[in-house]
This record gives sequence, C-alpha cells and structure tokens, in this order.
Amino acid sequence: MLHLEAGRNLSGGPRQVAYLLEGLAGEGVNNTLVCPPGSEIIRAVSAAVSVREVPLAGDADLRFIGRFRRVLREEQPDIVHLHSRRGADYLGGVASRMEQRRIVLSRRVVSPEPKWVVPWKYRLFDRVVAISDSVRDTLVRSGADPLKILVVPSAVDSDHYRPNGDREWLAAEFGVAADAPLIGMVANYIPIKGHRILLQALPAVLERFPNLRVLCFGRGGGEAGVARQIVRAGLGHHVLMAGFRSDLDRVLGGLDVLVHPATREGLGVSLLQASSCEVPIVASRVGGIPEVVEDGVTGVLVPPENPEALAAAITQLLKDPDGARQMGCRGRERIRAKFTVAQMVSGTMAVYNELLNTGRARKMYAGTRPCT
Repeated sequence: MLHLEAGRNLSGGPRQVAYLLEGLAGEGVNNTLVCPPGSEIIRAVSAAVSVREVPLAGDADLRFIGRFRRVLREEQPDIVHLHSRRGADYLGGVASRMEQRRIVLSRRVVSPEPKWVVPWKYRLFDRVVAISDSVRDTLVRSGADPLKILVVPSAVDSDHYRPNGDREWLAAEFGVAADAPLIGMVANYIPIKGHRILLQALPAVLERFPNLRVLCFGRGGGEAGVARQIVRAGLGHHVLMAGFRSDLDRVLGGLDVLVHPATREGLGVSLLQASSCEVPIVASRVGGIPEVVEDGVTGVLVPPENPEALAAAITQLLKDPDGARQMGCRGRERIRAKFTVAQMVSGTMAVYNELLNTGRARKMYAGTRPCT
C-alpha cells in the first residue's frame, strides 16, 4: 500500500494516518508513506513503514503530478490511499489514475465542495472512506456516488490516552491554582472551530465561577486574531493560549471539561482523546460530533453559534462535578467500544479487500496474509 499525507504537523488527520500505518504493519501489510519533507508524521511511524519525502506545495503544485507518478512507477503499489486535501486528493488522484492504480481517498471534513466539482472529482477514486456518517451524507448530498463511500470512524489509542488526573502537575505547568475550575479547548485556530463563541460564552460562566481558567491548545493562522479578542474582552487573566502540545495525553486528564464549540466538524479527534481520558465534553451539535458525544451521557451538546447555551452547559457540568465525572467514565467506555485503532484498521482492511477482490486481484485476508 502507498499512502499520501500532505499535512506537515502531527495534528488530527496525520495522527490518524500514523495509527493506521502502525496497525496495518502489525497485520503484515507493506506500507510506503509519501509526505512533504520534514513532516512530523515521519517521527511518529515505525521503521516498519517506508517513507518517501516528496515536495508538495498545495493544489496549485501541478509538478507534483510528475513527481508522484515517478514514485508510483518505482513502488508499484496494489492500492494508493490518499489521506488529505491541500493537493493530495486532486493531484494525487490524477497521478494515480494516470498510472492506472486503484485509489482510496479518506475524507475527514464536512465542508461542502461545489456541486459541479464533486461528480467529476470523485470519479477519480475507486473508494472513499468517510470518517463519520455526517461526512458521508455531505458527500452524497453534493453528488458523490454513495456506492463508493464507506464509513470507517477515526480512532484513539486508549492505552496512551487514559485517565491520569495529575492536577498538581497541570497547575504548576500552566501557572494556575490547583483548586480553580479548569476547562480546555483543543483545536487549531481556524474560524470553524469556534474560539470566538467560547470567548463570548465565558463572561456568563465567570459570574458563577470567577476563578475559572481556560487553556486553549493549538496553532494556526487565526491565533493572533483570537489573542486580540481575548484582550478586547478583558479575559487575559482567565484564558491562556497554551500552544501546540505533544503531551496531550498527560494534559487532558487534569481538565474538568473539554469544550468544542465548532460550527463544522467531521468527527473531532480531540473529542476522542478527551473522552478516552474520562473528561466530559461540551460541544456543538454539528457534523459528526453527535456520533462521538452522547448528549446527557458522555457530555452535553448545544446548538451551534449559541454562546448562551454553551455557557449554561459549561456551568451545568462545573456545578455537578460528580455527575461530570460519571459522564467522563461513560465516555471512556464508549471510546473503547466504538473508536479503537483495531476497529479502524479492520475497517480499512475491509475496504482494501473489497476493492482488490472486485478488481480480480490477489486476495488479502485481514490478519492472516500480508499484501505485498
């Protein structure tokens, strides 16, 4: 299998690819990863995965088609699996089709594409793996062939993301009082993640919990804008922009609540991570989020773009720490039942098997025989 991942940072999507590659390698599948030079995912995959670093500068980098075709001729993969946008889907699809390879595309976002583009673009791919029912439904409404689309949810390593509750370390690390209510948001600084909605909701929460502290983890082009909003709202004492952290497994377990007020979301890897750490969640009822967060059971779902409802839900959980802890425990149970790496690997292997068998190629039996 040859995999193309264009993301340079080890954020949600590339982390999922790393999980998948490790799992496939454990099943005996030979994998080659193509990614831009210096990508963080290179350090996250084992020596069992061959890595080819190939420059890719986005959708306009038409020369990538030739570079990728050369790799395909050298590697001769049974299947090409395209894992991201920013040129990987369209350019990778064109190159793979020109080399007559079977192509699988992973689709992680619910952002609609122009309806005139979808039927043409998705003819490039033999199968499309959607990470949630919501992503699949968005594609179908936009005109993609529903018979090509299969749902394989994202996953989290629950042995790595586990309850730890090291509140003393967390308080010292970020300079907050150990007894202060502590909520977190894990999302890159792009408008659809809803940082502005959280900032609008905080004054109402602070009326009930004046010593509240908020940790925002992530990076992105909108970071400076969010920083200005914090200053304008007079929230600098309460909100800390904590940057990108590679140790979220240690950080998340010390939070009282994770907040995710996104306006669009394919599924939400940070929600999987937080639930795996037994942290209750307050999130918007949009996209694939309700497939992760069970309202009233593992967290609270609120209407999107509604700061008042968001504030009420955060306050509800902070006022009832015992009930919030029970939600967190049920959240971990849900993750271990529905969102494991083994399930993601098995689901992806089933897609590969079906595609290879349809093409009258050699069978690949998941877990028993390797595909070379």
